[in-house]
Parts: sequence; C-alpha cells; structure tokens
Amino acid sequence: MASTHDYVKDLRNEDIKIYINGEYYHRSEAKISVFDSGFLLGDGVWEGIRLHNNKLIHLEYHIDRLYDGAKSIAMEIHLSKKEIINAIWSTLNENNMSTDTHIRLIVSRGIKSTPYQHPKVTISLPTIVIIPEYKKPNKEVIDRGIRLVSVETRRDSLVQDPKINSLSKMNCISACIEAEKLGAEEGLMLDPHGFVSTCNSTNFFIITKNNEVWTSVGEYCLNGVTRGSVINLCNENNISVHEKNFLMEDVYDADEAFVTGTFAGIIPVIEIDGRKINIGPMTKKLQELYTNDINN
Repeated sequence: MASTHDYVKDLRNEDIKIYINGEYYHRSEAKISVFDSGFLLGDGVWEGIRLHNNKLIHLEYHIDRLYDGAKSIAMEIHLSKKEIINAIWSTLNENNMSTDTHIRLIVSRGIKSTPYQHPKVTISLPTIVIIPEYKKPNKEVIDRGIRLVSVETRRDSLVQDPKINSLSKMNCISACIEAEKLGAEEGLMLDPHGFVSTCNSTNFFIITKNNEVWTSVGEYCLNGVTRGSVINLCNENNISVHEKNFLMEDVYDADEAFVTGTFAGIIPVIEIDGRKINIGPMTKKLQELYTNDINN
C-alpha cells in the first residue's frame, strides 16, 4: 500500500553516519541508553527537515518550532539555534549529502537515573540525534495521489497539546493503524467538536466548488511548516485561502483535496471514505507554485 512517505530505496543509507551528542556513529552502531527519556517516555521533540539542491527547505521555521516545542514542555536545549544548524550541516558534510535527503532531528530530555516520568530524575543534558537518509519521494505516489478514510481517533488536547511536535505520537499511530485496517493510506482525524482537523502524518486541505482553499483553524493540528508555506503561497498568488472549521459533509462536497508535509510537499487526494475525487487544476497549480518556491 502506498503512503505519503514512500521513497525510492537507496543502498547508500546502509552506511550513513548518525550524529549523537556531537559524535558520529555508523548506522549499525548508533545507539542511545535504555534510560533515555525519549525511549522511556517519548519525552522530547523532533523535526523532519528536507535537503534539496544544497538547501535546507524552510530551515528557520523548523528550528523555531523545535525550540518552541521544547519550551512548551519545559525542556531547555543546551545548544543554541546556530549550533544546532551547524550540527545539521556538519552531519550532512560527514555523509557527503547535497540533495534528496531527509533529516530527522530529535531532542529528548536526556538520561534518567531511574525509569520515572518526573524531569527531576534526569541526570544528563538533552540527547540530540540527527539521522540523515537519502530519501527521494516516490513520484508515482505524488502523481497518482492517495486515499484517505475518516477515523474514530480524535485529534484533541485531552492528553497533550496536538500542536507540539512531540516524540509521543501514539494518537497519530492509532489513527494510522485504524486507516490501514480500513484500506487507506492515511487517516483523516476530527477535532473534539467534530470539525475536520488533520491527517495522522500530514496536514489536510480541500478546494471548494467556488475555488476556495480550506484548511482547519490549526487549533488541534501540528503547525505544519509546509502547511504554512502553502497558505502563504495562496496569499501571494491571489488564491482565496481560509483557516476555518468545516465538517466531513464539506469534504465530501469538495472538488479537490490534498495533503501537505515536509517530505513530499503536496500530494493529491483521490479518494475519501470511498468517494472518488479528481486531481484538479488548483492542486496542480499549488504543486507547481510549491516546487518553484523550494527551487528558488
């Protein structure tokens, strides 16, 4: 089954070097402690960053979001933003990477003295991991589109703030599993009030019959960097775009739909809950605008 994160397999990934707290390790030797907060509790934040033609796409937005997320969980990253950025570039240079690379930047709270949730038992500085992989999005998926299904798993703030890019992803994993069981590539999640929120690993947009672009208000979804880029591109190109509450009935009535994410950019949606959707001119136009934007 296709997915938004399908990529062209690259044998070079077998020998990548991974950054862990200032040192580089071969993929087969890259390890963290079983007492690390990320492993024990999912206590930390992360970013997925794309390297394209020697350019880290929307880097500043990703780094700002990383630090904002850390601040929201009372975790102080001991490296400055500039030092983190330098570490990313050093890791890419260590691997001789220049394009078609996806980076997973992870910061956990650090090592615990015992398996307990309270930050006071953390006995080290935060653990910083940078995993670079050669990952070129599968063009067939981008051209063909994906199928979505509405899922029962809600995107809400009862357990944790859904706007934080936290290592704790069980809510999204549950939606992903639910979607797969229903035969779709991603799950379309509602917020606590029944409005459309987001997909389990991408942000969701529809295009209405009067050519307006709609996405959720953002209260119960990750503040997606590519989502924000698409909203900005709409505003810059006189395309009517709205962050608003809307229902599944509005989704079923839409002319087009697409999802956004750092890895693959804009991917058309061709089916929602068994209802077929065409890949229309607005989706294609936004794909073109986004491609031009990241290439400039």
